[in-house]
Amino acid sequence: MSIEISKTHSLLTEAMDYRAARQDMIASNIANADTPYYKPRDIRFEDALIAKKNALYQDNAHQLKMAQTDAKHLTPNEQTNQAKPKLFFRDGHMARNDGNSVDIDVETTQMSKNSIMFNAIVMAAKKDSAIFKSVIDASAKVN
Repeated sequence: MSIEISKTHSLLTEAMDYRAARQDMIASNIANADTPYYKPRDIRFEDALIAKKNALYQDNAHQLKMAQTDAKHLTPNEQTNQAKPKLFFRDGHMARNDGNSVDIDVETTQMSKNSIMFNAIVMAAKKDSAIFKSVIDASAKVN
């Protein structure tokens, strides 16, 4: 059993996991730059994070409840359109004579962007936990 610090903390943790997976995927693309017929892969997870954010922060107090007039109807918890991270092949780059379409410039640029975003998420997680640390420190001084 784990203690949930905040809704934001779980969202930031998942975002860091996705960014780490994307970093590994980009590193794999760079490592396979000389592999014949290799196509660069990438992962799209922004839609999954947005769906999770909406699920975490939805306000159920002002929503209408779905009427279930038949036992065979889906319950509101059985939603089938849950967003998941998507793995895809990056297109649009010219393939070389060996069929490989890895562009080192594109991969290093994507790696830099991903690294910056990962560091920003880490800083946001530190700020989020610092709020709780300051509350604990302040409550210790009250006694």
